[in-house]
Amino acid sequence: MATDYDAPRKTDDDLNEDSIEELKSRRVDKTSSSVDVDETEQAEGFELPGADLSGEELSVRVLPKQADEFTCGRCFLVHHRSQLAKESNGMMICTECAA
Repeated sequence: MATDYDAPRKTDDDLNEDSIEELKSRRVDKTSSSVDVDETEQAEGFELPGADLSGEELSVRVLPKQADEFTCGRCFLVHHRSQLAKESNGMMICTECAA
């Protein structure tokens, strides 16, 4: 008689232990013992060292779109005209989105 050496081998104890009902009861026990944790509450208590930026102010000058710039119709970023790849149906597409 031929023997399949690749087949998993189980002892008699393993065969008796792995019944469907027993596996289902284990799964139910695991899910019932889980604790609900509020993620926002947990995140509020977590603080990175040196990450207190409450006293910082941003001083960035925002410029309006210039005459030689366009807004990409796919990524909605403002690019220089040199990055214009194509224009289709009145939408200008940048080289990154066209690739």
